[in-house]
Amino acid sequence: MTAPLLSGPQYLREGLKLILSPGLRLFVLLPLAINLLVFVGLIAVSLQQFNGWVEAFMPSLPSWLSFLEYILWPLFVLLVLLMVFFSFNLLANIIAAPFNGFLAEKVEIVVRGEDNFPAFSWAELTAMVPRTMGRELRKLSYFLPRSIGLLILSFIPVLNIAAAPLWLLFGVWMMAVQYIDYPADNNKVSWDEMLAWLRAKRWQSLGFGGITYLALLIPFVNILMMPAAVAGATLFWVRERDAAAPSQP
Repeated sequence: MTAPLLSGPQYLREGLKLILSPGLRLFVLLPLAINLLVFVGLIAVSLQQFNGWVEAFMPSLPSWLSFLEYILWPLFVLLVLLMVFFSFNLLANIIAAPFNGFLAEKVEIVVRGEDNFPAFSWAELTAMVPRTMGRELRKLSYFLPRSIGLLILSFIPVLNIAAAPLWLLFGVWMMAVQYIDYPADNNKVSWDEMLAWLRAKRWQSLGFGGITYLALLIPFVNILMMPAAVAGATLFWVRERDAAAPSQP
């Protein structure tokens, strides 16, 4: 039996295999193109502004403590990198939400063993847009107050040393929330019920969120890993839900 924290890499690996299979490649191309455009745009802005962002967060130290700058600088570089990553992931997923929801739906059909794979339908995809965008706004309302709190903490001298690890922990949790929500929404599970389910499977969720977070931090690899995370989260959802369901007599 796989330990809860170790099940995350397994789901993500299987998700990657799934999206590379012939039947699902078509549903991956549009999210990939969107992610690539967002990624290139954000990298271009970040290269121009990165040093200024790091200096904005670095505390002003008296001359006799200037040696601490060499210790603190890597921590604040990490903080800015995490915030850039959050921005990319948030923006890319909002734009690609209907495609990700559509991909999760098709992955679930495959995982449950249905052979008659449905053809691509623009009408079906278009019909998902209002629902998926509404869910993304709900996700945003969950994310923003917490991220604003962390951002404020990032500007408070001394306390902002804790900002980077807290951003990391929050990011891991948000990866689970972000991607598990696609199959949950497809199955008409409410936002609050989905969060309660994730909390009940906290270690499995953190394991999946952690490996997804690490994979998405790798430049250019992250473009492919986003749809892999959607597929992996759908596998997570189907298997963990089915395992918890009472067996029929």
